[in-house]
Amino acid sequence: MDLMRRLLQPADPLPVGEERLNGSSVFLLTADHAGNAVPQALGDLGLSQSDLNRHIGIDIGIHAVSQHLSRLLDAPYVFQRYSRLVIDCNRMPGHPTSIAPLSDGTPVPGNRGLAAPEAAMREDEIFWPYQRAIGRQIDAMRRRGEAPVVIAMHSFTPNHGDYPGPRPWHIGVLFNRDDRLARPLIAALETEGDITVGVNQPYFVSDEDDYAIPIHCEKNGLIHVELEIRQDLISGPEGQVAWAERLARILPQALAATPRVQDKRAS
Repeated sequence: MDLMRRLLQPADPLPVGEERLNGSSVFLLTADHAGNAVPQALGDLGLSQSDLNRHIGIDIGIHAVSQHLSRLLDAPYVFQRYSRLVIDCNRMPGHPTSIAPLSDGTPVPGNRGLAAPEAAMREDEIFWPYQRAIGRQIDAMRRRGEAPVVIAMHSFTPNHGDYPGPRPWHIGVLFNRDDRLARPLIAALETEGDITVGVNQPYFVSDEDDYAIPIHCEKNGLIHVELEIRQDLISGPEGQVAWAERLARILPQALAATPRVQDKRAS
């Protein structure tokens, strides 16, 4: 690849997707791993399309759930179109898995031995435009009179080597320092009676391994939560709609029970 050229070419999709930016809801939905596109200049990263369609390439089902939820809540939705294997938009640039040479045991040849200028192009043209879009939307919602409540949307595999047997959780509610929304949301989900809720399962949020929650939310004092929905539940249209409808009903209830404090701006 000619490093004097830009990474993204006219035929490539724009990195950032945005829907309902003027929606009436206080909720702001984000999806860091909504897509699995790869810039033409990178070929297929040395992977098959079936690999890119796996969880290593995309959060299966979460884009459709988020679109339905955005419509039901009339909530703004900002999402990333490129695969996390091109660059992970929920990792700080320079993190070992920001541009992973190995993902869940699968080698990613196109990420091996990456020169610094090549990594910088992925950051400049994919990672930072996405982060700036989220920041712009947060500022726009503040200017309209109310700080957004950020819902970071993700999905997880039913089986993984880090857990013996099938993962039992239907949905995970993740948080780091700030559990203002997480706690009432967990209670509301558990009241449903037909789902198992993971509290910081199957993952947890940290300053070291995450970007969205520490930087966009905690740093600015925004009420927030990260959601992980099990992929076998949202792999098809019926489950996607059902989970969007469930969350559209429960999220406002949980927010009504959330302590509200004035947000702060990043210094």
